[in-house]
Amino acid sequence: MVLWICAHTPARITPNLFTLIGVIGSVVVFIGYLLSSRAAAFLWLASLGLVLQWFGDSLDGTLARFRHIERPRYGFFIDHSTDILAQLMFAFGLGLSSYVRFEIACLALIVYLIFSVMAFIRAQVTGVLEVASFGIGGTELRLALIVLNIAMFLVPPRPILSLWAPLALADLVVFGLAMLGFAAFLVALIVQARQFALEDPAPGPRR
Repeated sequence: MVLWICAHTPARITPNLFTLIGVIGSVVVFIGYLLSSRAAAFLWLASLGLVLQWFGDSLDGTLARFRHIERPRYGFFIDHSTDILAQLMFAFGLGLSSYVRFEIACLALIVYLIFSVMAFIRAQVTGVLEVASFGIGGTELRLALIVLNIAMFLVPPRPILSLWAPLALADLVVFGLAMLGFAAFLVALIVQARQFALEDPAPGPRR
């Protein structure tokens, strides 16, 4: 589907325009979450922004490769910089809504950034950048946020449990996913370290 869109994209539409569409989508997500405190219907706006951000983020690099106009260093820098901006918009918007506590949204953001840092470290060692971890990448995370948005629209943000603060269902879901993600990071860290240890064994004692 993405390649079909690239093949039928007019020449005047550039990869940079798709990048801009992705950034606009991130802003729409932030605004949707922010306004959802006034009316739950704005959660649908946030979901629309997620689709828009996926559309732009998926097509900018793909279109450049399709047209053989890649700019490796510039593209890499812009792509991952806007990805970070998007994640900030998602987390801060969610945390400023009335559905998820700000500190829990930031905790989820930290876990995501931890995976991003590990991906860049692994790329430095192997020369291959693998964005997805355990089969979960940006598309799956956006889908998860859309499902969360639907759940938050259907379930009012009433506290159902009190730990360090009153927590609603969405708080517990995001917190649980963040803890699960952190546990997955630790597993990936151990597995990857063992693999590199086998590939790069310690030198024997000198004689």
